[in-house]
Amino acid sequence: MPGRLVPLVNGEFYHIYNRGSDKRNIFLQNRDYIRFQKTFYYYQFLGPKVRFSKFAKSTLNLFNPTLNEKLVEILCFCLMPNHFHLLLVQQKENGISSFISQLANSYTKYFNTKYSRVGALFQGVFKSVRISSDEQLIHISRYIHINPIVSGLTKNLKNYKWSSYSEYLRNRETFCQISTILNLFPSSKKYSEFIENQISYGTTLEMIKHQKID
Repeated sequence: MPGRLVPLVNGEFYHIYNRGSDKRNIFLQNRDYIRFQKTFYYYQFLGPKVRFSKFAKSTLNLFNPTLNEKLVEILCFCLMPNHFHLLLVQQKENGISSFISQLANSYTKYFNTKYSRVGALFQGVFKSVRISSDEQLIHISRYIHINPIVSGLTKNLKNYKWSSYSEYLRNRETFCQISTILNLFPSSKKYSEFIENQISYGTTLEMIKHQKID
């Protein structure tokens, strides 16, 4: 497998994304989304630890990680039927690559077992975009969070369960470290306004894109 032309660097921010092979759906039921969320939460922490598939037979509530020992910091995410977006900070050398490898391998085994299939679930090597400024950081977070509404999956972002947007609205962490982005705004309400103000424009761009494809 070819290496990356641009290495992933500790302390830097990256937009990470990938889709299902052949553009197939990678989430078919609510339980699939939940499984993926728990899996990326689990594998952000350093090992050694048992495979998540074995651990998941009990309960994630028993998982007691060392919070300052992470491969990556997860700032926000969005799960779509056939792809995912993650906004990450690399904490350890090779942290993002190791994290995504464990996440993809674990979820693929779960998915293939559940749906009686074989082979790769994701489309090649994950894609990464380095973020170089606070302005780019907040705009990428907005792009990630408005995905469900510009793609027509929901009419109200607050109702979409499979992204970190609700954590930002409540100003309460579940899967993500939200303070890095929220600290760039006077309040979580102002962040919400920043997100909502782009929805109409994002939806228009999506319509134009599909018209060109058609």
